[in-house]
Amino acid sequence: MKKYMIAAFVAIFGLLSIVMPIRLDQTAHAQDYTREDSTTEDRTPKDFVAPAVFQAAGPDAASIQSSIDSFRAALGNPNNGNAGPLTTGHREINWDGIGGTLVTTDPVTPFNTFLNTRGSQFTTPGIGLSQGPPSGGPQGGLAVLFNNPTYATTFKAFSPFRLFTPVGSNITNALFFLPGSNGTMPATVKGFGAVFNDVDQPDGSGPSQDKSNRGASTLIEFFGADGQLLFSSSVPASPGDGGQSFFGIVFSDARIASVRITAGDVALGPNDEAKHDIVAMDDFVHGEPQALP
Repeated sequence: MKKYMIAAFVAIFGLLSIVMPIRLDQTAHAQDYTREDSTTEDRTPKDFVAPAVFQAAGPDAASIQSSIDSFRAALGNPNNGNAGPLTTGHREINWDGIGGTLVTTDPVTPFNTFLNTRGSQFTTPGIGLSQGPPSGGPQGGLAVLFNNPTYATTFKAFSPFRLFTPVGSNITNALFFLPGSNGTMPATVKGFGAVFNDVDQPDGSGPSQDKSNRGASTLIEFFGADGQLLFSSSVPASPGDGGQSFFGIVFSDARIASVRITAGDVALGPNDEAKHDIVAMDDFVHGEPQALP
C-alpha cells in the first residue's frame, strides 16, 4: 500500500461520487488539434460542448455504485445484453462469464469475445488480454498468471469474480462495431466508462500531450472516427489495496469510435508498491453502437 498525506486521503474519499461537466482547466481535457504548434486552448473549438463526466473512487464497490448507475441512466437504459443491433440503451461487459466462473483465460489480442454480441473489440500492444480472478480457481487467477502471489490481496473484483487486464503492456484499446456485424461495420458510441481496481497514484497535472495529467498513473483517452482526440482524463485514485475507481463520459451523440486506456504506470508483474502503481480493470459500460454513415 502506498502512503500519502492525510490531505490526499480526504480529497480522494471526498470524491466518492461526482457527476459533472469538466472544464478545460481541470484534469480532464477536451482536445481537437488543428496545428502542431498551438496550445490546448488554441486548438479547442469555440463551439465544443464538453461531455458529462462521471467519476468516483472509494474503498469498495458500494463507494462507486451510484456514479455507475447515473452513468448507465445517462447512456440510456436498458442494458441490451446480446440483443440488437438497436438504437437506444447501452451495453455492459463484466468479464465474469456464465455463472461467474473462476477460470483464468489465456491472453489473446484482438480480444473478440464480445465483438459480435456487444459490438466491442479490445486490443493491446502487449502479449494479449486476459480475464481472471485475483486468486483461486483452476489456474490460480492473476496471482498465478503473473507469478505474483501478492495480487491475491492487492486486487478485489467489483463484480465477482474476474478482472480484465492486458499482459505484457499496460495499454488497452477499445474499438466499436455494429452488434451482429461480426466486426464488419465500424460504429461509434455516445459514452464509455470503466471500473478500475487499485488505482493508488492520485490525479495531478502531468506528462501527457497537453501536460494535464502529471503524477496520475491511470489515463483514459477518447477518439473520434477520424482519429482525433476528443477528450482525456486521469482516473481518480483510492489509495489502499483493492480500492475501486470509475471514470466515464457521455456526449450528446455517438461520436466515440475508440478508447485508449493506460492502466497503472507499468504492466502487471511487479509488486504494487511505492515504485509502481499496478492497476487492473473490471466492468466496462458503453453506449449502444451506432453504425458510421
